[in-house]
Amino acid sequence: MGEQRERLDRGVWYLDDPELADLRRRCWRMLDRFNGAGADDDESRAQVLQEMLAQVGERVVVMPRFQCSYGHNIRLGDGVFVNVNAFFMDDAPITIGSDSRIGPGAQLMTALHPIEDHQKRRDGWERAAPIALGENVWLGAAVTVGPGVCIGDNTVVGAGSVVLHDIPDHAVAVGSPARVVRRTFGER
Repeated sequence: MGEQRERLDRGVWYLDDPELADLRRRCWRMLDRFNGAGADDDESRAQVLQEMLAQVGERVVVMPRFQCSYGHNIRLGDGVFVNVNAFFMDDAPITIGSDSRIGPGAQLMTALHPIEDHQKRRDGWERAAPIALGENVWLGAAVTVGPGVCIGDNTVVGAGSVVLHDIPDHAVAVGSPARVVRRTFGER
């Protein structure tokens, strides 16, 4: 493992390099197989997910077109459903709890770039922070989740919301940036 990959894995500032580019290309070749499988070829898609992702629980459904950066940082619990055109920028770990639903066009984005140091940004430095979704989370269509965000169990995030901060268990959050508008205690 090279220095930049080691820095990426530790969550500190790193620069892209040929090793990281090769890892992304490997993932993209698997995504070509996944997204290119025939409409009725669920078995091929399931096999690619098992090869590409760190964890795939039982009864997982990921709809094409699915995109991600590396694949090996994604963990999907049992019964997870990921709708069409989702993008998981898994430069850091992305963990999705069991029975969660990800709406079409959702984006889970772990990458960060320097804000104050414009030269460091120009030079290409970046780092990543993990994203974690609890169990039974529902992200509506076109939700964007930012780096380092945790979303609690039984939480719903409304369509088009941008989640930049943690959301607690049993909440409904909407907006840009998303904010909790009500609680869901006792809902089934």
